[in-house]
Amino acid sequence: MIGRREFITLLGGAAAAWPLAARAQSERMRRVGVLMNLAADDAEGQARVAAFLHQLQRLGWTEGRNLRIDYRWGAIDAERIHRDVADLVALAPDVLLASFIQGVAALQQVTRTVPIVFVTVVDPVGGGLVDSLARPGGNTTGFTLFEYGLSGKWLELLKEVAPRVTQTAVLRDPRASGSGQLGAIQGAAPSFGVELRPIDIRDAGEIERAVAAFARASNGGLIVTGSSLAIAHRDLIVTVAARHKLPSVYTNRIFVTGGGLISYGPDRVDQYRRAAQYVDRAQLHPERRCSALNCAQLPAPGGTGVPKDGRSRHVRRDLLE
Repeated sequence: MIGRREFITLLGGAAAAWPLAARAQSERMRRVGVLMNLAADDAEGQARVAAFLHQLQRLGWTEGRNLRIDYRWGAIDAERIHRDVADLVALAPDVLLASFIQGVAALQQVTRTVPIVFVTVVDPVGGGLVDSLARPGGNTTGFTLFEYGLSGKWLELLKEVAPRVTQTAVLRDPRASGSGQLGAIQGAAPSFGVELRPIDIRDAGEIERAVAAFARASNGGLIVTGSSLAIAHRDLIVTVAARHKLPSVYTNRIFVTGGGLISYGPDRVDQYRRAAQYVDRAQLHPERRCSALNCAQLPAPGGTGVPKDGRSRHVRRDLLE
């Protein structure tokens, strides 16, 4: 069994620097713009938004009464992202929430004054979204998914359930994950006697062709790193992996609920709950602003504080008989 803490890093330095006067508390309707990379009818996307709304309600915010939320769904390709970003910023929101690196980057290009909170971003520093984890800088802050040591555990888990694997394809979107995840897997590969084959993906056709070509070799396995593109094409990835009988490890439980073998990673839905608290403290209630250190010590929803040893969520999903 593999024990691992849940890696969720709260970035708070930027929030303290955001102008108080612009967000002064009043009776007016507050406005939040939400940019999602999942489709409006995607069950996972609905679960994430539901968690965000539920926590906002617990904090006293109700859509239609004192809060308006504008959504833009299904932003994947560059043209769609930039159009949706322009639409949201034109609505003059008090704060923006985005769930993927390309969306956050596009928001930063359009506004340097409206606060941006991000969630489920793999590498905000490597992706150029923030200056550092401790001091994000600018108008952007949020939550990052991974500590890179986690990536090496995917290979360890793959070898545990499929000991004969000697070659592993690493499916990745370099725009989203940078080199950190791949570097951690490469660092672990020699100790497991595994040869890695990184596969950069950009669309559905490329996914199918690349996995099919890799599967021609024997004793192969698959690791799917975190990215919006992988989430959007998760059904295809799971289907192709099953068709070619490739034991596969995923970063998100929704791959497993869709028929995949195993997932190991943090709870994305929980990040949306935490994001609601941060949106409330940093923007809608400016008097509740706090430093990065203090924010990290505040209680998590339904808990007594941010756990030091973490909570295992969807760590293993073994469908082997």
